[in-house]
Amino acid sequence: MKHSKVWFVTGASKGLGLSLVQQLLAQGYNVAATSRSKEELIRAVGYSSSFLPLTVDLNSETSIQKAIDETVNLFGQVDVVVNNAGYGLAGSLEELTDAEARKNFDINVFGTLNVIRRVMPYLRAQQSGHIFNISSIGGFIGTFPGFGIYCATKFAVEGFTEALSAEIKSFGIKATIVSPGYFRTQFLAASSLNVPAHPIEAYKEVRETQAFHQEIMNGNQLGDPDKAALALIQVAEAPEAPLHLFLGSDAYELAYNKINSVREELEAWKSVTISTAFEHQPAEA
Repeated sequence: MKHSKVWFVTGASKGLGLSLVQQLLAQGYNVAATSRSKEELIRAVGYSSSFLPLTVDLNSETSIQKAIDETVNLFGQVDVVVNNAGYGLAGSLEELTDAEARKNFDINVFGTLNVIRRVMPYLRAQQSGHIFNISSIGGFIGTFPGFGIYCATKFAVEGFTEALSAEIKSFGIKATIVSPGYFRTQFLAASSLNVPAHPIEAYKEVRETQAFHQEIMNGNQLGDPDKAALALIQVAEAPEAPLHLFLGSDAYELAYNKINSVREELEAWKSVTISTAFEHQPAEA
C-alpha cells in the first residue's frame, strides 16, 4: 500500500532514525533521510525509488535548504519532519569545556532549529504538516549526574517545541516532543556518547553514572527501536497528536516521579511561593 505522506528524517543512518526509515519504507511511504554521509545511509537502507538519501550538515542552513528542496522536487511535498539527529555527552559541568558543551548544543539544539526554520515555509504554504522533535526523558528530568549538558540541550528542545506548537497551530501544523527512555540503539556506544577530554576523578557519582551507562546499560536497554518507530507512525496518522509523547515504561515511570516530586515541593513551599505579591493597598477616598 502506498501512502501519500512524505517524511523527512534527520540522523537516519543508525538507531531510532534508521529503524524509522526502514519501517516507513516497508509501509509504503516516501522518505527523505539525512546523515553526514549519504553512502552510509545507502549501506544501511539500500536503494529504493521511495527513498532519498541526503548528505546534510545540520550546522549549515544552506545544506539543509538544499536537502529540503531536493525532497520537494522529487516527491512533490514534505509532510512529516523528524528532527532525530543528536548525540549524547557525559561529563560534569566543571570538567566539560566550553567547546565540548557548545558542540553538543550546535547539533542537538541549533541543528533542530535550522531544520525547522527552513522547512516551515513549505508547511505553511500547504497549511499542514507534523514536526516531531526527538528529545529524551533527560529533557524532562535532569537529575542524572554527568549528563547536565546533554539534559540542557534536550530541555531546550522541549521548551522551544512547546512554543512552536502554539506558533504553528493556526497553520494546521502539529508539533510533538518525543521523550524516549532507554532504547537498544548505539546511543551509549563510543560512536554516539562523547566523554570529557579532561575528566576530573573527584566526581565519583559522575564516573559511576558514566560507567553504568557505557558498561552495564549499553546493549541491555528495554526499549525496542522498531516499536518506537511504529509508535511515531501511529501518532503521525492520528487525527489529533500529543504535544508530549513519552516512549518506554521507564520514561513513563520517571516522568510520573518528576511530576509527583514537583507537586510535593509546590505544596511544601506553598506559603513561601505565594508570599511574594504586593500587599493590598486600600483605595484612596
